[in-house]
Amino acid sequence: MLKNFFGGVCAGILISIGGCVYLACDDRYIGALFFSVALLCICWKGYVLFTGRVGYMALSHTAEDWKSLFLGLAGNLLTTALLGLVIRYALPGLAEKAAVLCDGKLVQTAGQTLIRAAFCGVLMYLAVSIYKENKTPLGIVFCIPVFILSGFEHSIADMFYFGAGRLDGPSLLFVLEVIVGNSVGGLLLPMLAKIGGKKA
Repeated sequence: MLKNFFGGVCAGILISIGGCVYLACDDRYIGALFFSVALLCICWKGYVLFTGRVGYMALSHTAEDWKSLFLGLAGNLLTTALLGLVIRYALPGLAEKAAVLCDGKLVQTAGQTLIRAAFCGVLMYLAVSIYKENKTPLGIVFCIPVFILSGFEHSIADMFYFGAGRLDGPSLLFVLEVIVGNSVGGLLLPMLAKIGGKKA
């Protein structure tokens, strides 16, 4: 169990670095592309990222699987929140950009947030499953910029941005909504494939 938590911590560190480079890039297209380095490294090293694993719960969902998933999520969230606060201190310029980004997120309705998060969940599942099944990083390199440039919501990245920009009650509620949406989206394709008797 501790392995999953610390695997989540490692993934949280990499997502925080991805968030930093996205905030640091004046060109959002370049920032979105470089953010994909985070998931590439997570997959290469076998770290635990909630949004990359929740879709597989459609295929296997024992009690131990759920424990592992949520321990990884705890590691993801605690690490990104903490490192967001660290970046707020160490790189105030990035923190200012994060605050503006967060203010824009909090004007969304709950429905808008859930839909954006669900689409992100679909893309995250595809990115990881293509990597695992085809031994290619192409799914990651394309799916990650697509979700960022489309304005979709990623719960772990959002926790980093809120840590760096503003961490309060509304922001935590927002992240919870995104977790739900990411989960629904991540489960969608493998569930439909399972029902249809196709490969997920």
